[in-house]
Amino acid sequence: MTRLDLEAGARSRPALLRRRERLLARLAAEEFDVLVIGGGVTGAGAALDAASRGLSVALVEKRDFAAGTSSRSSKLIHGGLRYLEQFDIRLVREALHERKLLAEKLAPHLVHSMPLLFPLKRGAWDRFLMGSGLLLYDGLAGLRPAMPRHRHLTRSGCLRAVPSLREDAVTGGIRYFDAQVDDARFAVTLAETAAAHGAACASAVEVAGFLHDGARVAGVRARDLERGDEFEIRSRVIVNATGVWTTAMERLAGVATPLQVRPSKGVHIVVPKSRIHSTLALILPTEKSVLFVLPWSDDWIIGTTDTDWQFGLDHPSATRADIDYLLGHVNAVLREPLTVDDITAVYVGLRPLVAKGAKDTAAISREHSVQRGAPGLVSIAGGKFTTYRIMARDAVDVAARELPFGVAPSRTEDIPLLGAVGYAEAPSRARLHPGATGLSSVQIRHLVRRYGTLTLRVLDLIAEEPALAAPLVGAETYLAAEVRHATHFESALHVDDVLTRRTHIAFEAPDRGRLAVEDVARLMAPDLGWDQADVDRETAHYRARLDAESAAQSMLDDAASDSARSPVRDLRLKAG
Repeated sequence: MTRLDLEAGARSRPALLRRRERLLARLAAEEFDVLVIGGGVTGAGAALDAASRGLSVALVEKRDFAAGTSSRSSKLIHGGLRYLEQFDIRLVREALHERKLLAEKLAPHLVHSMPLLFPLKRGAWDRFLMGSGLLLYDGLAGLRPAMPRHRHLTRSGCLRAVPSLREDAVTGGIRYFDAQVDDARFAVTLAETAAAHGAACASAVEVAGFLHDGARVAGVRARDLERGDEFEIRSRVIVNATGVWTTAMERLAGVATPLQVRPSKGVHIVVPKSRIHSTLALILPTEKSVLFVLPWSDDWIIGTTDTDWQFGLDHPSATRADIDYLLGHVNAVLREPLTVDDITAVYVGLRPLVAKGAKDTAAISREHSVQRGAPGLVSIAGGKFTTYRIMARDAVDVAARELPFGVAPSRTEDIPLLGAVGYAEAPSRARLHPGATGLSSVQIRHLVRRYGTLTLRVLDLIAEEPALAAPLVGAETYLAAEVRHATHFESALHVDDVLTRRTHIAFEAPDRGRLAVEDVARLMAPDLGWDQADVDRETAHYRARLDAESAAQSMLDDAASDSARSPVRDLRLKAG
């Protein structure tokens, strides 16, 4: 696309921006039954839960859908094997039930089984303890579990499955199964599913204050961070699903005793698949918790840490100490130790733990809490990605008591996410689509695994504009059509939305998207009315973000790391 093309596109108001303007006008005009604040997996889940019960629903997100914790997880759907050590049987059983639902019915295109190895070091005693735990784990999964049951391996069996293991680091092992999820894509698809049920879901809308009708919370003062406009959103009840921002949001609403959420920092490092030879993921016990070594595309994700974070919530950062901690624990079992030079990316998330006096964040329960902080205001915090649907259901149940009419019970156990229905037939349907001409079987498989039956929407774009079948420059796993799909259907407004959450180029590409960012910006430009100056600003900002993260990761403590990272803020926040 030439500079002239960009300037011509910017002169006309693109249809997608007009669609967003209509959405914001709807937010300002209607009085909703439920307004959800927060576009992560819990907030999007609450919006779907409420809308599917027949309620009028709005959802607003300050940045991008899944911009916080919901795109920075270990990408696991699991029962929480380590919670058995804390005798939290109910939480494990609940999570395993949700794992089955997600893998078999709600999101089979986004949730896939994954075999893990738990290496044993102390022989018979470890085998007895872990074997007993996994026997219970499998039992709690039910008579017809979604995943195969565990299996004991000999020492030689472990070394065959994981040639990179040191011989003196293992006396045997147990293979079991959990599931892996594309967390950001899951949350974005969940929000899109809520919108398909009538919810008005808008990103880049900040809550600047609350409206009150006497003692009752009656709505919010909102700001469109893309254009700076302010407006009011009226609602009979508000669900605060802002994760680590929960306490701050309740204070903004004037809640006398806000729910105390304690942010816990989880750091992950990414290394190339070639650096660890294994057919299984690994779960390694640590002094506090466990460490995962998880396959992801052409990489391994290694994490995570669990420490207090006391600085800015929008852009948490890793330190050299965090990275050394992860390297030290994984290198304890590897034949060929990893070094800092092997790391291609680092990402950081904050767990929204409900503070209950525990000194160590690893000891805080992963149970969730729902609080009616004031008439018309309900907050939900804590929990796990796996149990988002239960959290959403519980929050809407409490919110429903604030409404002057009866509300039906939750239906989300029976509502698949968009792209799930017909997933088994999606590959054959995709191959027959006119837009698939010229695509390889690997490319089609890639699309189906990311979009399910919505792959046909991506292929429609290619059929209309065949040039969109081209791979992205610098990130050849992805097609240009996926960028166009992100702006057309998934509310992507900035290159970071595409590179970090609609795709995972930001941590999958060896250069973290430094080269791909120009291609992505030019593909987004016509849909968003960008001229050359906008493209230049977007690309420069993205590269500055990568530089700031790199600088932060060389610092020795959180304060110095935050100081290096925080100046390069999300473009929406800078505008706001």
